[in-house]
Amino acid sequence: MAEVMIAVMPFHGHVAPMVAVAEAFLAAGHGVRVYTGGAFAHRFTMLGARVVTWARAPDFDEHDLPATFPALRGRKGPRQMLANVELLFVRTGADQAADLAHAYAEEPWDVIVADGLSIGAHLASELTATPWVTVSIVPLTIPSRDLPPPILGLQPAKGIIGRLRDRALRGLTGVASRGIQRAYAEERTRAGLPPDDLALEHAFISPDLVCASGVAELEYYPRSDLATQVVFVGELTRPRANDAALPSWWPDVETCVDPILHVTQGTLNVDPHDLIEPSFAALGRQRVLLIASTGRADVAELPFTAPPNARVAGFVPYDSLLPRLDVMITNGGWGGVLAALAQGIPLIVAGGDVDKPEIAARVAWAGAGVNLRTGRPRPRPRAILRAWRQLQTDDSYRANAGRLAAALAAHDGPNEVVEHTMALLTRNSSS
Repeated sequence: MAEVMIAVMPFHGHVAPMVAVAEAFLAAGHGVRVYTGGAFAHRFTMLGARVVTWARAPDFDEHDLPATFPALRGRKGPRQMLANVELLFVRTGADQAADLAHAYAEEPWDVIVADGLSIGAHLASELTATPWVTVSIVPLTIPSRDLPPPILGLQPAKGIIGRLRDRALRGLTGVASRGIQRAYAEERTRAGLPPDDLALEHAFISPDLVCASGVAELEYYPRSDLATQVVFVGELTRPRANDAALPSWWPDVETCVDPILHVTQGTLNVDPHDLIEPSFAALGRQRVLLIASTGRADVAELPFTAPPNARVAGFVPYDSLLPRLDVMITNGGWGGVLAALAQGIPLIVAGGDVDKPEIAARVAWAGAGVNLRTGRPRPRPRAILRAWRQLQTDDSYRANAGRLAAALAAHDGPNEVVEHTMALLTRNSSS
């Protein structure tokens, strides 16, 4: 049996899949510690894992990032993405590594299994000379000579001019990210590590094993240079029966004969004016039932009036909701997108910032949904209505979602992470 340290960035969307990974390691009999923010400690202690909370690293509230990182106040879109990457993920790296190194000194581990945005795990792996496994909980952001930069939400261009475009964009992205690259170099120095020539986009991925959530069918192709250490593991979190109470209006769902659409803005940047309000404006008079979730368990109401055909809750248990859905309207959170596709549900995706535009582009690329190309369709809510009609009249979207559902069903994500990690340790011990 192995001693495993699991490193998780303290965001709900990161914690949920890594809870499943921790549970799989524990079920296989391995010793598990988890390094994450204090707000999520209970999620892992309930499983029987031991928790190491952020101490030197600045623990933060994902619903009030500016309280810890004032430079994020008022930012959205590309400006937020760049600031998020630098402040939350890179410039906390040395302090994360210090916390982890302290935990290792108290009790060594055999391997560190990390959320793919935990750069502290990379630095800690070097400091402790222990193997490091990346669990990519968002679509792969490994750059490719065959693709545009993975942060712009662009599908691969075609033809000579298109390839020249992608090459130019890769160069421009490198220029735009120089500040973040500099931050990475400074964090290495703060951690007591020597300089390296690793490009930032490679600093987030293990050179030995990357367990990528999702399936190859959601990746762009052709791609001639995908890293050989990448394995696809499908979904990490699957809806399952739980004790969460169904909302009081749930009988309306059970008796509904009209199409049921779910509107969700995920759990980060949950301003309901961005997507829920325009969805209500576009579909409030259609023969559909709209189920909206606010993304906050303690917020089950909206600051505007819902139409008669809408129902609202903080969260709705997906094991009950997803089998009844016709379409999901989403901001593009990867976990929710995979959950919908695993049920063969086509999507309308409003990806506005961070990794969401990339996810929206991939869903459209796979033919399983419509990319609204904005995270805030508020000025043009009819785009949502057009997308809904497009999904209604073109059967290819549901067929492609079904194809992806079959691909996802072939995997057992958390257990595959355990199997691949143990195989890595076996190879290391025999070499």
